[in-house]
Amino acid sequence: MPNEVTAKTSMPLPKPIPNQVNIVTIRPEFAEALEALQERCFPTLAASELMRKEHFLNHCKVFPEGNFVALVQGEVVGLGAGFLIDFDFDDASHSFLDIIDGGYFGNHDPNGDYYYGADISVHPDYRKQGIGRLLYEARQGLVKRLNRKGIVAGGVLPGFMRYKHLMSAKAYVRDVVAKRIYDRTLSFQLNHGFKVKGVLQDYIEDSAADNWASLIVWENPDYIA
Repeated sequence: MPNEVTAKTSMPLPKPIPNQVNIVTIRPEFAEALEALQERCFPTLAASELMRKEHFLNHCKVFPEGNFVALVQGEVVGLGAGFLIDFDFDDASHSFLDIIDGGYFGNHDPNGDYYYGADISVHPDYRKQGIGRLLYEARQGLVKRLNRKGIVAGGVLPGFMRYKHLMSAKAYVRDVVAKRIYDRTLSFQLNHGFKVKGVLQDYIEDSAADNWASLIVWENPDYIA
């Protein structure tokens, strides 16, 4: 039987050594740890927006090769979750829960042109160690292997909390793109080849960002029509 993997959130986790980080595809034994990771990584999200054990178990059935888990010494410390979809940029407005089918990824289309990035999360005690980069590279590698057009996502805006009384979400995103403001998530995405295509109102119930998100896209440079 596989070893049970749990996420320890009550005590600080040890800092990883880069060669100790393993990126693997999702397996059922990770489900409980991934639920705990969601709660630890997204404290400002409404409980209804967080993915739970039953969702991750379904991801194992729907599209396991597109859902990546970061492990350090057997502990779950990161997640890159998503599915394939035909995304309509002419009608891009959507909510997080609708597009992810309440967390079950029921909108997965094996023939979809884009990978929809539903979640990138790294345990706070393991950030700034290159784990997020490895998860993004795993996604991008999958998109290239499958010859899909790219990755699209609604990106949360954790830094907007400090500015939302001073400017609109659109102005905040514009300043992050111009590098006048640093946002832990959006700035990281921009540094890894994503471009902002707009903002999404009422995308996700998030007290930090007043429910706004950025609409971001990474285009596959190797795509062959």
